[in-house]
Amino acid sequence: MHPRIEITDKELGTSLNGLIIDKRGKREGPLPVAEDPLSNNMILKKLKIALNLKSDDILEMLASIDKKISKHELSAFFRNPDHKSYRDFLDQYLRHFLNALQKKYKNK
Repeated sequence: MHPRIEITDKELGTSLNGLIIDKRGKREGPLPVAEDPLSNNMILKKLKIALNLKSDDILEMLASIDKKISKHELSAFFRNPDHKSYRDFLDQYLRHFLNALQKKYKNK
């Protein structure tokens, strides 16, 4: 088992922004500023961008670990927090998503 390392939201946001730049390339203009606080919804969105995942990819990954959600439910996680259909990406969903990512990319 790996030791636990605690990092701040700003450090995680900076790492995720770096992953996006590494995988997708640097955009014109200044580097993105890491959000603080960083929500689970933002983590999901940043990983989706960095890994170039489509909604169907995420749904398939979750289904591969027997954690099925609907396309409508997934889209609610990507909405603006002010939108009436916005839903928080709860810790349990993030945990399932990270497990699905690990399963997909572990041996690549």
